Amino acid sequence: MNLKVLQKLTKTIAAIMLTVAVFCAAGCKKNNGGNGTYNGHDYVDLGLRSGTLWATCNVGADQPEEYGDYFAWGETQPKTIYDWNTYRYSNGDYNQLTKYCTLSNFGYNGFTDNLKSLQPSDDAATANWGEGWRTPTYNEWVELLSRCTFIWTTQNGVNGFLFTGRNGNSIFMPAAGCHTDVDFDNVGIGGRYWSSSLNKAYPDEVRGFGFSGYNPDWIDHDIYDYSREFGLSVRAVRSSK
Repeated sequence: MNLKVLQKLTKTIAAIMLTVAVFCAAGCKKNNGGNGTYNGHDYVDLGLRSGTLWATCNVGADQPEEYGDYFAWGETQPKTIYDWNTYRYSNGDYNQLTKYCTLSNFGYNGFTDNLKSLQPSDDAATANWGEGWRTPTYNEWVELLSRCTFIWTTQNGVNGFLFTGRNGNSIFMPAAGCHTDVDFDNVGIGGRYWSSSLNKAYPDEVRGFGFSGYNPDWIDHDIYDYSREFGLSVRAVRSSK
């Protein structure tokens, strides 16, 4: 092979390699498109049809493995006792509700307001992270479960669930358990996360996502109803539009 042919071949190979590198870089960028930071908190695009962007950490946490704070539903600050006596929107019991009540037999003196979703002023995500962040709806939790794969795993020594979208992006949710009365329950073996959606048939309860991985032969995960006075984790979301 003469020198001119060799030089031409070398240039051609170099051009091909450059094209491949640019294509790969563009592909990686596209795969991770939509990830970023908003109001100082990171989010991930999991490629969901709704375009919902999920935060990488719980509210009150700085790292994905940190448990963060626990909130009663409709409250925006953590506390030491989680029961009906300390609950913001009750007069001391489950059937004495003073806000978010769809049935008179659950309301204080027959109170109803037919509010079925958290208002921004009562949303721990919005109150702590600012406008644009909010607690996920029931439908957004359902979408996360139906459009992502998920496994029980350990990340940096912390147990939890890893959700992976069809675009390859992931979020980790630690098994922070929950806070009832003065006690912590299921810490390290399960997670309990609020939605913003009230259970209309039983307004003392709210829809939420729960999982448990203490038994490797039976990993539990589903949408459950949780009593509003419990202290649960909040994983914030924001809309892409």
